[in-house]
This record gives sequence, structure tokens and C-alpha cells, in this order.
Amino acid sequence: MNQIENNFLSVGILSKGAELCSIKNLKTNKEYIWQANPEIWSSHAPNLFPIIGALKNGEFFFENKPFQLPKHGIIRNNDNIKLKEKNPDSLIFNLKYSEETLKSYPFKFNFEIKFQLIEKTLTVSNKITNLDDKAIYFSLGGHPAFNAPLYEGETYEDYYLEFDRKLDLNTWLLNDKGLISSETRPVLRDDNKIQLNKNLFDKDALIFKNIESKKVALKSRKSGTVLTVEYNDFKDLGVWAKPGAPYVCIEPWLGYADVEGTTQDIKTKEGIMELMPSKTFDASYTITIA
Repeated sequence: MNQIENNFLSVGILSKGAELCSIKNLKTNKEYIWQANPEIWSSHAPNLFPIIGALKNGEFFFENKPFQLPKHGIIRNNDNIKLKEKNPDSLIFNLKYSEETLKSYPFKFNFEIKFQLIEKTLTVSNKITNLDDKAIYFSLGGHPAFNAPLYEGETYEDYYLEFDRKLDLNTWLLNDKGLISSETRPVLRDDNKIQLNKNLFDKDALIFKNIESKKVALKSRKSGTVLTVEYNDFKDLGVWAKPGAPYVCIEPWLGYADVEGTTQDIKTKEGIMELMPSKTFDASYTITIA
């Protein structure tokens, strides 16, 4: 584990996948990140690139050729990501394309992720550079899982998510193959609070396309605000946990899983990003501890 800390927090990042694995309050010793119990869900906060969620039949097509990618892409659990730079308040990790990555993702790219800690805010900055002579296509996202409840005497049902404005929100339902169906169901109507409960994720993640709010807080009715996530550079948001598990994932996304009616052509994949040769794309989100 690679670590940075200040007077308020310590932050841990695993070398494998450059995965955030700890945000600990140094005064209270409280851990905010889910500790990856393998009997429930064995991740902390995987980085999602160049896809989010599942592909139809586990593959996409580029120029009529099939390519297989695992759920959430090639950064998660990747041992080839290298620590590029370490400073007192930041860590920068890097993965450049290789002959191995080209087998499953036929684009030349550089992926860089920076974790910077200033006071009680951790900024997670992604930078994608197109090293190819053609446009590259990708999605990008975060998947941090936060402990809930955090304090003794609290239950999961004491916790809720509060957006910075009232919203009308529908979630897009997933089918049994993890693809987004054409069916939606309402989550909020002129409201800003999603109450956590053990059945909230019985039908998998809540998927909010083009969400207007770019700031959401995890709060407890007993202990108040726990943390806030801001994601101005991300147009979509996922919220998820294993049903009944004591955490909640707040996931800033650019893109999402394949829709049921996909052609599987990555160029026309719904929610996909296009980046021209020699260009760089940046997107950041922040986690602020209360």
C-alpha cells in the first residue's frame, strides 16, 4: 500500500489497480472506505476504464473485429500500473498501452491517475492521452465504497444520500446479464434524499444518466454529515452496494454498461467518449470528509 497523510487524514492506495483502499480520520481512527471483505465484495474502489459495467456477450467490435473486455475494463486489479510520482500530498500512477492491452483494447493510450490530499479533501484526477494515430473510444469512472454505518449504535437505515438540489430521478433497470434495459423506475420526485435500506439494491445498481446534481453527501440521522462527493466532470452517476452489505458506492461515471439493443460497435456505444489523436482528456472528482 502507498500512503499519503496530513494532520487530518491518512489515505492508502494499493499498487494493484491504483485502487483507493483507505481514508482514515487520524483523530478518531475511523475508516471511511469499505475494507473489501471477500465474503461480501472484495474491492474497495476500483478504477473503471475503458468501459463501465458489462458488455453484451463480454465483447465489443471495432472495425468489425471482436475484442473481449472484462466487466469495468482493464485497470481494475491490474498489476502493471506503476507509481510514477510520490509527493508529500499526492501519488500519481500510470499505465501505458502494451502488446497485451492491444489484444483486448485496440487503442494506444496512456492512463494516469492522481490522488491529492489537501486538508480533508481527496481529489482523484484521471488523465487519458491518445497516443494513437486514430480516435480512441472509452468510458471512465470511479467506484469508491464507503462504510455505512460508521459508528456504533447506528444502522444502515440511519444513513441516506442527500443531493445539493431537489431532483426528479429515474434509475435505468439492468437485465439478468447486466445490460441496461429500456425500463426505468422512479427514485426521486422533487426530492433530494435517497434513504439507504437493505432492499435498495435488490435489482442491482441505481443508474442515473445525465444527472443534474454534481454533489452528493452521505449522511446519518444520528451523526450528521459523513462525507461529500463532488463530480463536476462526470455526467452520469451510479449508486450501488451488495444487498444488505454495510457500505454504499457513490460512482461518478462517464458512460455506463451496454444497453440491451446495442450493436456492440464501440464507436456508437451509448455514453462512449471519443478522443482524437494527440489529445488529452481530464476528469476529476473529490471526496471531502466532514
